[in-house]
Amino acid sequence: MALDTATLYYRAFHALPTSLTSPDGVPVNAVRGTLDMIAALVNEFEPDVVVAAWDEQWRPSWRTALVPQYKAHRVSAGTENGEDVPAELAPQIPLVREALECLGINVIGVDDHEADDVLGALVRSWKGESLVISGDRDLFQLADDERQCAVVYIGAGIKKREVVTDTWLADKYGLAPGQYGDFAALRGDASDGLPGVPGIGDKTAAKLLSQFDTIDGILREAEQGHEALTARTRANLLEARDYVLAVRSVIAVGEKIDVVAPEQQAASNAQAFHDLAERWNLGKPGERVLAAMVALADRG
Repeated sequence: MALDTATLYYRAFHALPTSLTSPDGVPVNAVRGTLDMIAALVNEFEPDVVVAAWDEQWRPSWRTALVPQYKAHRVSAGTENGEDVPAELAPQIPLVREALECLGINVIGVDDHEADDVLGALVRSWKGESLVISGDRDLFQLADDERQCAVVYIGAGIKKREVVTDTWLADKYGLAPGQYGDFAALRGDASDGLPGVPGIGDKTAAKLLSQFDTIDGILREAEQGHEALTARTRANLLEARDYVLAVRSVIAVGEKIDVVAPEQQAASNAQAFHDLAERWNLGKPGERVLAAMVALADRG
């Protein structure tokens, strides 16, 4: 089970009140919520190993070199490239990492890469079934029945989570295996500041991919004036050609790095975690996640 850690702590921060604090008044809502979600996921899916992917670089320079507007709308005012993080969340992020490490959960990041890249590299290296936990639709590209990888999408919350597989993508969007990355590049992703090709939304993108298989195939047919393309669609595709090819590279995850997942779960440091939980008032969520990780280790 590979966790998109930022998805968890952002969701927890916005779902729980900041009135949940440590004894000295520091908000711990994101920490408590993250731990509660991990406990629920581990108890439900019973993985052999849990790893947490970390953003070592939230907006990598190689991505902005390809598409300068990538995440530009989320850059904090007064910084060159820093993420706009809520003031009450920022001090909780290192605490999330410390808690995960006490629990024996490997926290893995790679310089100049995002957590998404780590997740992509992890599931490609893992020999066996894997689950990616995320609220980021870009990671649907990792769903692969042949590789036994599914994405547990928590964009609407844990209780409404959906397990994304090749079949799910076919039913939801009409996509064949391996087409989601091209689909996302064509239709765009406003959350990352990436507009799609003008006039191409979900339905048109899926239709074009069903006819011509890939972005390369679609552009080739546009250049040749294929009769299935309207004049407007053809013109929009040709005008956006360089952009959409660059965006496809920006959206692709984990193709430039090698990350190997640990074969066995490390043991929790129960005493260190107890001390941390008491110091920061992690309460019942702390108890639940420790029990879940101890049970995981016992199964192994």
